[in-house]
Amino acid sequence: MRPSRPFLALVLVLTGLSVLLVLIGRDVTTAVATLWGGLVLLSVADLFVTPSRRNIAALIDLPKSGFCGTDVPLVVDLSARRGHLPQQFEIRLNMDDGLDADWDEAIRLEGNTSATRLETAMMLGDRGEKALTGLAMRYRSRLRLFEIIANWPLDRKISVMPNIAPILNGTIQTQMLPLLDGAKDMQIRGDGSEFHQLRDFVAGMDPRTIDWKRSARMLRLTARETRAERNHQIVLCLDTGHLMGERLGNLSKLDRSINAALALAWAGGLGGDLVGFYSFNSRPHQFIPPRPGRMAFSRIQGVSAALRHDSAETNHTLGLSNLNAKLARRSLIVIFSDFVDSVTAELLVENLAVMTRKHLILYVAIRDPALQELTHPDAISLDAVSRSVSARQILRERQQVFDRLRRLGILCLDTEPGALTPTLVSRYMDIKAQELI
Repeated sequence: MRPSRPFLALVLVLTGLSVLLVLIGRDVTTAVATLWGGLVLLSVADLFVTPSRRNIAALIDLPKSGFCGTDVPLVVDLSARRGHLPQQFEIRLNMDDGLDADWDEAIRLEGNTSATRLETAMMLGDRGEKALTGLAMRYRSRLRLFEIIANWPLDRKISVMPNIAPILNGTIQTQMLPLLDGAKDMQIRGDGSEFHQLRDFVAGMDPRTIDWKRSARMLRLTARETRAERNHQIVLCLDTGHLMGERLGNLSKLDRSINAALALAWAGGLGGDLVGFYSFNSRPHQFIPPRPGRMAFSRIQGVSAALRHDSAETNHTLGLSNLNAKLARRSLIVIFSDFVDSVTAELLVENLAVMTRKHLILYVAIRDPALQELTHPDAISLDAVSRSVSARQILRERQQVFDRLRRLGILCLDTEPGALTPTLVSRYMDIKAQELI
């Protein structure tokens, strides 16, 4: 409880009157005592008719788990044991970093009610075990002389996991249909190198698919159907250095990369490939050897959920050379990383050039939309022009690095944060269909 502004204003007025009475009169003790006694009685009456903190009960309803980057419902039930709740109040929650949920405006109840339910959406921004530690409610007394602050300690936890919603709702499986055996398997026949079946040649088919020896033996035109080869190795390589901790919207680059990597791991399992996992920053970290995708998915999900970005600079030489030594078979290595300019990317380019002699490299970077916005300022000023020139220089150097990587035979994917997952899965499908591995 603390005095409100009207109470402080009233105290100042009474103080001024008391000083004035003392200056203009002699026996003013009774009048001054009456003024201050009235204020005390008014304060006591105000507190008596105002609902106390002990009279209010609060309950929190929160899911036990959720996906990072998504909203989960948060429900607060308030009830008065006697009488009714304050008609206007504010709610605040004490929570760990990475959670965001608050009522921005004061809540106003219609009429006198003894119970109410408040609903809002809690934003889950970081992975890990998060906790709500307290609930605070602030409201004014009936005569608005005091501000009552009620606090309830909480011990509610929520487990924030990498976002696998595209996997659960079937989005990845739908996108992968052209590579799956079934109704749409015909779309990739003839594009691969693995024999599938023989069939009669009909008008409209590619004449290059005719098997002339079998056609001569069977006395009719017979075509060979092929399909994309399976059982390739895919290694998901995540850079967890300090650059990956940059937040784009409500998620960091590392969180967005983990979400996309898990989607690709599931797509690799559907495509019949073996999926592995590797992470590094200033030094190498855990390596999961490639396994059948669906078998490896749960382990990759568990390891990636515990990843945290490091404040140190990434050592690409140590990390990538360590990975290169662990892989004996040609693989598709998908590297999620980032760089600032062409100078900091020099070691990255040199190590990728070494790895591309044996493996197929797909370098994935997340584009910052804010840089593109800075290149076209809304208002023309010296400061805006300076930022625009700097942003254009950064984008130019970034493009030069990607051009250099492509000349080395490295596949590059530089995309917007929201389009990372579908674009990455589409690129994987193209690689499979073109037999690049």
